[in-house]
Amino acid sequence: MGSLQLPQGCARFSRLRSLAVLSTALGLALLGSGSAAHAQLVITPIFDSTITGGTNAAAIQAAINAALVPYQTLFSDPINIGIQFGEMSSGLGQSSTVLYKLQYATVHNALIADATSADDATALAHLTGGANNPVTGSTFINIKTANIKALGIAGSFPSGLPGGVDGIIGLNTHITDIGNAGTTGQYSLSAVIQHEIDEVLGLGSDVGESDPFFADPAVEDLYRYNAAGARTFSLASDDAFLSLDGTTDLARYNNVNNGGDTGDYHTGGTPQVQDAFATPGAHPVLGVELRALDAIGYTRVTGVAATPEPSAYAMLGAGALALSGYGLRRRKRSK
Repeated sequence: MGSLQLPQGCARFSRLRSLAVLSTALGLALLGSGSAAHAQLVITPIFDSTITGGTNAAAIQAAINAALVPYQTLFSDPINIGIQFGEMSSGLGQSSTVLYKLQYATVHNALIADATSADDATALAHLTGGANNPVTGSTFINIKTANIKALGIAGSFPSGLPGGVDGIIGLNTHITDIGNAGTTGQYSLSAVIQHEIDEVLGLGSDVGESDPFFADPAVEDLYRYNAAGARTFSLASDDAFLSLDGTTDLARYNNVNNGGDTGDYHTGGTPQVQDAFATPGAHPVLGVELRALDAIGYTRVTGVAATPEPSAYAMLGAGALALSGYGLRRRKRSK
């Protein structure tokens, strides 16, 4: 369970994870959305009754739909990602996703085949080939179902979540600027939604997890460096940065045991969507997060710039060849 949290003392992005099972991957099938190809990435929102039955259901659904627009405009992957949205009574936001343990070589080859942008070229120039990942030296990478779709990796990778969705997102609209009756209006609903969508799509880190499943890195961990320009997979110091080349730092990670997710950004300075701790009154829009999604396998549309949201909405096998493990990840942003 991934989660979005408030500021320290208030709420923050935190994550809880539980290991599911090991299974044998049977047969090969080209992974896709199960529907016809699309001109761009499609994210299909499913609203449960806690959303549709709310006092401000129409506005909240409109805010969710608006928050999806940048992804569907800026990425051209011909896939459909299903996400269920529901209301939660505590915290700020949370996400549940399913991950598979694939061979690093499978993921690396897929990243090469998918590369289209300058950021892809930079990232790949600093990734080694072969069987072992450059982060921990193991032969595996943990990757979420949505990210598997984006990379077009062959195999059968069911999500196991209700309705076959790729993620489940919970939102506490009682404290967001677009929310149900009695909301305090402190936090941007758009930013909360997009923070959780980013994690469903594949952003996040396995650093600092006690469950053995997460001893292997997540895809984004391929781009986790310390200040000296060396890859890092440790919480030994508050020294971890998102970088495609080990030199240019795009964001500083939340690399301390403060209750926030280690794949989220260090809070401080200009608020960002992927910050570990939400900032009251701030309305951050997608920026570095889009470059990170590009680097983990989503295809950016060239010539289209990311634009701010309208102010009204500021707001889970080792290829398919051997054993594949999958795990359920939940993150919760709590007070």
